[in-house]
Amino acid sequence: MNSRERILSILSLQGVDRCGFWTGHPHPHTMPGYLEKIGGQTPEDLYSFLNDDCRWFKAGWVECYKHPEGRQAFDLGLKDGKSIPRPGGLFADYETVEQVEAFDWPDPAYLDFTEVVADARAYPDKAVFTGLWTTFFHIVAGFFMMENYFCMMHTHPAVVDAVTEHVVEFFAVGNDRLLQEVGDASDTFFMGNDFGTQLALLISPEMFERFILPGLKRNFDIAKKHGKKVMLHSCGSVREIIPMLIDAGLDALHPLQARAVGMDAETLSREFRGKLAFMGGVDTQQLLVHGTPQEVKDDVRRLRDLLGPNLIVSPSHEAILPNVPFENVVAMAEAAME
Repeated sequence: MNSRERILSILSLQGVDRCGFWTGHPHPHTMPGYLEKIGGQTPEDLYSFLNDDCRWFKAGWVECYKHPEGRQAFDLGLKDGKSIPRPGGLFADYETVEQVEAFDWPDPAYLDFTEVVADARAYPDKAVFTGLWTTFFHIVAGFFMMENYFCMMHTHPAVVDAVTEHVVEFFAVGNDRLLQEVGDASDTFFMGNDFGTQLALLISPEMFERFILPGLKRNFDIAKKHGKKVMLHSCGSVREIIPMLIDAGLDALHPLQARAVGMDAETLSREFRGKLAFMGGVDTQQLLVHGTPQEVKDDVRRLRDLLGPNLIVSPSHEAILPNVPFENVVAMAEAAME
């Protein structure tokens, strides 16, 4: 069983020879130190050294948008990328759907996936994850600014709906084309939004179902149309909405923020084992930073016992920071291979 077959079996909730392993996506400040440890030159050298089963080629909506006049896909009205134009965001004073419709929305026809598709086709034996990084929740929040966004869900729901529809449409059209172009080079559609804090959801489950779930399901359905497994990234405590996500077609959840409320392996195993594949769970807040290699191995074995066999061992956040000792990453990989 090669890496691609193994991960596809895990995502299909079928039997496997062992759990999968994904290093994650070490932060740019982390990678040079890790490569120095192995005498490597490129990220691929690291992933090969660790026997990583997976490769992630994210179609970033910023990088892939090639407007002939250099326009951004979603210009949130920020000055120098930092300050906001008004306290409530670019759409702070929007009160009607007509104002939303008059905005100059991006055209997904300008999305160029040439590089992403070429990268995906270079690893036929690996599990390749791709898809537009479909952060529509964050983009809509950026247009209103988050506090105002949540308030307007109650005061101006039609305006929120109209903005959400335009942003989701951009990603839906783009993902439909990308997954058509990538063909059978990738089995998995991977997208992300952060819906949780350390303690709870950012919004109530009811507001999530009303304003967010339809956009997720639309993109999940596009992935299914192209025969892809669906994997969603969300940091934080999202346990309350996992049943909704499963019903919407989710196959795997990432990254399992181990110290967030309700995201511990015991809870996830008790409530969702056999209904969902898992990716992540190896704590990056404390264990990988301060633990010993033996402690890391012991925890990976615990996760395997609780969440396996349909588990891809990986950090509880993919962007491994420089404070994570390389020896602990090696220990995580070695235990995953057992």
